[in-house]
Amino acid sequence: MSAIQHLVRPQVLALQSYDLPPAGDGIRLNANESAWRGENDRYSPGLNRYPDAYPQWLSARLAKLFQVAPEQVVVTRGSDEAIDLLLRLFCREGVDEIIVCPPTFAMYKVYAQVQGAGVTEVPLDAGKGFGLDADKVLAACQPNTRLLFLCSPNNPTGQLLDEQAVLGLAQALLGRAVVVVDEAYVEFADRPSLIGQLERTPNLVILRTLSKAYALAGARLGAMVASREITDLFRRIVPPYALATPVLEAADALLDVQSLQSVEKRIKQVRQLREDLAAELATIRTVRKVWPSDANFLLVSLDNAAGVSAACASRGILVRDFSRHPDLPDCLRFTIGTPEEQSALLACIREQANG
Repeated sequence: MSAIQHLVRPQVLALQSYDLPPAGDGIRLNANESAWRGENDRYSPGLNRYPDAYPQWLSARLAKLFQVAPEQVVVTRGSDEAIDLLLRLFCREGVDEIIVCPPTFAMYKVYAQVQGAGVTEVPLDAGKGFGLDADKVLAACQPNTRLLFLCSPNNPTGQLLDEQAVLGLAQALLGRAVVVVDEAYVEFADRPSLIGQLERTPNLVILRTLSKAYALAGARLGAMVASREITDLFRRIVPPYALATPVLEAADALLDVQSLQSVEKRIKQVRQLREDLAAELATIRTVRKVWPSDANFLLVSLDNAAGVSAACASRGILVRDFSRHPDLPDCLRFTIGTPEEQSALLACIREQANG
């Protein structure tokens, strides 16, 4: 048994694949679908027919985008589904555990709790720019540790994790645990994805999403990228027909050359707006610190954060309030918006500062 297989739940290894009805464009009397389209159905193919059970064409196009082999990509309903399924793949209820590094994306812990897996927390070092303490992470790993979740750029703090620390952890944990790096915001960073390290790091898994830089949050479309061994195991538990026809059509439209060129222009604009907002916030006397960011948001520490959040809400400006979070006292997170939206945000914060 390989260094990866022995980490997988035995129930998954014993699974038999679901027997799908044959796909095709002939007379379809094998899937209990409706033979008639709905009155307002304008999709092609119609919504009365099931979509591709496992759309290989989409995996291939995302593989081209991420510069990997198609066999290394599994398409999921956003990154959240990939997180959930990784927990189901590797963690036995009441036995295995994961490691997370708060403050970070809360859903790693939530899905672990749903699966009945334990959660060990190794906080990022706020005094070192929310840096990753690899030695503490290694010390926390136990024989029943199966997954280490890292978010880079990290949500909600915004910074990239040290690449060598991440890769060093993956190498040290080979045969002991799988290292999952969530790169939901990597398009906004100056450093490339760690996908290029997969070949030499067999226990590394990368999560990507089309929700952020690619503007498809409403479509809920993401991908898990890993070695062929891990993706083959992962596919055993991916449900068929999970990606709806409208989602597939949105992805098809996005992944043409012209649309991807527009995405690159938008990413550059977001980066510039991020720097502009950070500079403006730094001039406001009640702003204590603007954390450096490699994402499409800024984490900001300021006086009376809860009051600022409430004032923004009263003007129809929704911000994320972390002021009661034990690791982020007095902090708010601001997503990068349009120039007009950012002007409205700054006006509200200045008014609070001068009030």
